Amino acid sequence: MRLAILETGRPPGDLADTYGDYPAMFRALLETDAASFDVAAGDYPARVEDHDAYLITGSPAGVYEELPWIGQLTTFLQLARGRSKLVGICFGHQIMAQALGGHVEKSAKGWGVGLHTYPIVGSAPWMDEAAAVSIPASHQDQVVLQPPDAEIIASSAFTPYAGLAWRDGGAISFQFHPEFAPAYAKALIEQRYDRTPDPEAAIASLDGPNDNRRVGGWIRRFLLSPSP
Repeated sequence: MRLAILETGRPPGDLADTYGDYPAMFRALLETDAASFDVAAGDYPARVEDHDAYLITGSPAGVYEELPWIGQLTTFLQLARGRSKLVGICFGHQIMAQALGGHVEKSAKGWGVGLHTYPIVGSAPWMDEAAAVSIPASHQDQVVLQPPDAEIIASSAFTPYAGLAWRDGGAISFQFHPEFAPAYAKALIEQRYDRTPDPEAAIASLDGPNDNRRVGGWIRRFLLSPSP
């Protein structure tokens, strides 16, 4: 499996010095080596075909912002769709939805932070029998319209489109952050303390059991499964 991580943002402040950057977090979660490309800086593989799969990270940007790199990434994902597997996390989830026929907005619900629980409402061969997963969240934007060829697999009252799986088996995406260790998720809230609703409760929630490893296993099985 030739996996490439498309890096769309970096941890704020000096958090990367302590916790690593987002590609490092995903390499640890998935227990695999993977190339990485700073797409926010215009760095891309020479050809879409150079990698079997692409994982798109989180970002402080919104997919609706008129930034040149967002348009470039949108075009790349449209080209990669059906030729390489795609996995999107947070911003990656949102830009996959937007690029492939859905819609994303800044949610009137505001920030979703801390440990959130998401009921599982769909199934796929790479999943297990979990009824729900509890995973760190950190987002303001949300998918509000799913792409026409995607199905909802995880959904909560706060985040109705929390997990999507495309019907042909070639793409999956999640709004939550299985790559975030609790310590990093807490540090991120502290960086945004004044903008976060009830930050102390959000920080405390991260002491609860999480399903990061379970969802990491889902993603690994998806990546290693036969291509559709």
